[in-house]
Amino acid sequence: MNMEQLLQAGEKVLSQSEITESKIDAWYLMEYYFHLNRVSFWVNKSKLVKKEQEKEYLALIKRRSEHIPLQYITGEQEFMGLSFKVNEHVLIPRQDTECLVEKVLSLCKDKRVLDMCTGSGCIAISLQKLGQASKTCGVDISEKALAVAKENAKGNEANVEWIQSDLFESVSEKYDIIVSNPPYIESEEVRNLMPEVRIHEPRIALDGKEDGLFFYRSIVGVAKDYLLEDGWLFFEIGYNQGESVKQLLANANFKEIEVIKDLSGLDRVVFGKC
Repeated sequence: MNMEQLLQAGEKVLSQSEITESKIDAWYLMEYYFHLNRVSFWVNKSKLVKKEQEKEYLALIKRRSEHIPLQYITGEQEFMGLSFKVNEHVLIPRQDTECLVEKVLSLCKDKRVLDMCTGSGCIAISLQKLGQASKTCGVDISEKALAVAKENAKGNEANVEWIQSDLFESVSEKYDIIVSNPPYIESEEVRNLMPEVRIHEPRIALDGKEDGLFFYRSIVGVAKDYLLEDGWLFFEIGYNQGESVKQLLANANFKEIEVIKDLSGLDRVVFGKC
């Protein structure tokens, strides 16, 4: 089997398994396994593949056919131009979250920043590296998630403090900015997510309890105890949660509250000043 035939075989397996972007994913796995780009592929597409290489590539295809996310197979995801390691203990960083980070970047230089529910650490590390925060801290309840975040900080040469804590339980300092992308999907809706998310991404990082607002209420309720004067609280939200989270901030007497839309025109970020 040559390179082109192997790619086609991968595409066929993924298509039969109802992988939405079967051609793209088969290509990404070929690019990942053979360390090549489109040009080198077309130059070498008639080159015969060793049996061992064929076997190993198709093993990757098989994992993807089981709806394991591509990023968990390759072990990495780009976010804000930085590379992050990911596994089944952390959510895969989404482009939507870059909208949140970009807004905070405009305010965080020389500021103290806390990232609540940090997961892979992509938000905290991006703010420290790109925003030059004076101090950045990432908090998560999961020890395994924090192990991934620590590895990402090392790989990106980012100086971030990590705290294992159930929300603010083990947090003792105050910050200029608290930012959070908490679990916000309604419990009943989790079962309707695509299998890549529902089966393979950590439910603890997805499930926002009955109405999806549990963690917003919990964080807003105590955030002012951990914010310095004129500090800011930033949230990523689900597309239909803008007004609800805005009202939570208003009820807690936050000021200058805004809802920002993402590139798709959907509500994505809510923030306010204490």
